[in-house]
Amino acid sequence: MAEQILHVTDASFEQDVLQSDRPVVLHFWAEWSGPCKTLVPVLEEVARDYGDRIQVAKVDVDQNPNTPAKFSVRGVPTLILFRNGVVAQMKVGALSKAQIRALIDSHV
Repeated sequence: MAEQILHVTDASFEQDVLQSDRPVVLHFWAEWSGPCKTLVPVLEEVARDYGDRIQVAKVDVDQNPNTPAKFSVRGVPTLILFRNGVVAQMKVGALSKAQIRALIDSHV
């Protein structure tokens, strides 16, 4: 993924996401998931489009099982928008760029 996308782990989740000073779009993904792979370029574009107004991040559910469990993530891809350290909205499935922008714009 592009440099604009932050790699989050179970260990860094609190600092990277919950303590972030800007909204965070967190992509729960897995290497084996085709829909996750199709979402990558879309999220890279979104990260570029919004710049410093948001943080786009990703967490590998296979390598970091605790974070998805905390938020009852049962399928990938799942996107959760965090604002001020709390879940503002959650979407499951491969979304279009327009759908992701709508998700962000309703909370930014």
